[in-house]
Amino acid sequence: MTLPMVQTAAQFAALHPYLTSATLFSSHQPPSFLWIAQSPYASARLVHSITLPQRLCYLRDYIFLNGRPDTSNSGQFDSTVARMTIGETKKEPDVTRRDKTSGDEESSFEAKSLRSKESDEPFGDESESEIKYKIMTWWQAGMIMIAETISLGILSLPSVLAEIGMVGGVILILGLGALATYTGYVIGQFKMAYPQVHNMADAGMIMLGPMGREIFGIAQMLFIVFIMGSHILTFSIMMNTLTSHATCTIAFGVAGLVVSLLCSLPRTLHKVSYMAVASFVSIIAAVLITMIGVGVERPGRNIIQATVNTSFPKAFLATTNIVFAYAGHVGFFTFISEMKQPKEYTKALYLLQGANVSMYLMVAVVIYRYAGADVASPALGSTSGIVPKLAYGVAMPSIVIAGVINGHVAAKYCYVRLFRGTGKMGQRTWGSFARWAVIVSLLWSMAWVIAEAIPVFNDLLGLISALFASWFTYGLSGVFWLFLNYGRYGDSRRTLALTALNFLVFLLGLFIVSLAPFWRSKGTDEGTDYSV
Repeated sequence: MTLPMVQTAAQFAALHPYLTSATLFSSHQPPSFLWIAQSPYASARLVHSITLPQRLCYLRDYIFLNGRPDTSNSGQFDSTVARMTIGETKKEPDVTRRDKTSGDEESSFEAKSLRSKESDEPFGDESESEIKYKIMTWWQAGMIMIAETISLGILSLPSVLAEIGMVGGVILILGLGALATYTGYVIGQFKMAYPQVHNMADAGMIMLGPMGREIFGIAQMLFIVFIMGSHILTFSIMMNTLTSHATCTIAFGVAGLVVSLLCSLPRTLHKVSYMAVASFVSIIAAVLITMIGVGVERPGRNIIQATVNTSFPKAFLATTNIVFAYAGHVGFFTFISEMKQPKEYTKALYLLQGANVSMYLMVAVVIYRYAGADVASPALGSTSGIVPKLAYGVAMPSIVIAGVINGHVAAKYCYVRLFRGTGKMGQRTWGSFARWAVIVSLLWSMAWVIAEAIPVFNDLLGLISALFASWFTYGLSGVFWLFLNYGRYGDSRRTLALTALNFLVFLLGLFIVSLAPFWRSKGTDEGTDYSV
C-alpha cells in the first residue's frame, strides 16, 4: 500500500481536521489493524503533538480500510470524507475480517463482545444489558465522592492548627482545597479525552503502555486495600469504645469485615450512592456532637495561637494531614465512568469540594478554638463522658460506607479488567453475581488480614498513604495535563501559565512523596501521632 500524495499545505490542512477529530482504537495492535472512527470527545484529543509522518501513517491505515480519498478540487478532500460517521465508515478490524473469510460463523453475542473490547466506554453499549452501570446523576456521583473523602479523619484537622497555628492552618486548608479542586478538574479533562479510561491503571496504559498500566494498577490497589484495612481497624476501635472493650478486638474486626463485605455486594455505584447519603448525614451529626461536646467542656481554656514556632518536620507532617484529607481522587475515573452524563462531572466535583473545604475549615477552627493547643488527634480524644460513645455510634455509617466505596473502586477495577468487553458484567445471573461476590470477598479478606496480622499496620498505613495519596491527588494530575497538552505549552500566555502551574503541581506531589515517608517514620520514633 503506497501513501497518497500530499504535496501542498492546502491538502494537508484539509486532512488535518479529520485526523485531529479521530480516535485511534486498538493502539496496541500492529498498524495494519488500526482503524479510525469519529468521537464525541474529539475536541479534547491530544493531536497537536502528532508529527507529519505519524499523521501520514494514520492516513495510510485509514486508506487501507476505507479506500483512497479524492484529493481533487484544489487540494481539498471530497466532502463525503468530512461527513463520515462511525455508522457510515467504520469497518471491522482485520481480526474480525479474517475470521469471516476463514468461514467461521460468529454468533451475534461474540461479535458484539469483540467490538466492545475496543469501545470507548468501559461498559460498552448497555442498550441490551440487564444491569446498567451508566445511570448515576451528578448529585449521586457527588455524594459518593463526599462519602469516600469525608470520614472521621476530619477530626484530625484541629491538631493541624495546634501544630502550625490558626493562620497557617486556615491558609493551607483553603489553598490545598482549591488546588485539589483544580487537579480533580484535570482528571475530568483526561477522562473526556480518553473515555476508555476507567481507573488509574488505564491512564497509565494511555501514557506509558502496558508497563504503566501495571505500575499504576498495583499502586492503586495497594493504596485502596490499605484504606479498606484502616476502616476495619476503625470499626474495631469504635466497637471497643461503644462496648467498653466487652469482647476481643479481633471479633469486632470480623464483624466489621462481614458488614463491609455485605454492603459491597451491589454491583453498581448508583445503588451505593444511596448509602453515601446516609454516610454524609452521619458524619455531619458526629462532627456536630463533637463540636458541641468540646464547646461545653472547653478543655483548652481558650488558649489559641495565630502562629506557632515549630520545627519543619512537625509542620510538614501536620500539613500532610490536610493533603490526605483531600485524597479521594484515586476513585474519580471510576465514578465518572458510571455517570449518565459524564460532562456533568464538574458539578459533582464542585459539590464535593464545596462540602470538603467548608466542613474542614469549620471543624478545624471551632474545635481548635475550644480545645486549644492540646487538642487530641482525632478530636474525640478531647471529649469525655458519653460524648465519644455518642459520636462514634452516630458515625458508624460513615466509618463503614467510606470503606465500602473504596472497596467498590478496588473490586470494580478487577471486575472490569477481567470481564471488559465480554458482556458478562451486564448479565443478571447467579454466575455473574458470583464472580463479583468472589472478587469483593477476596479483597475484604485481604484487607482484614493485613489490618489484623501486621503488628505495625498504622505505621505501614502512614507510609503507603505518604507514598500514594499525594501522588494520586496532586502529582499525577499535573502529569495528566502535561500529557494532554504536549507540544502546545507555549501557544498562548494562558497555556504557558497553566504549564507552569501543572509542573509545580507535579513537583508538589514529588516533594511530598519524597519526604513524607522519612518524616513520618521520624515522627513515629518521637511518639508523635499523625492520623491519616
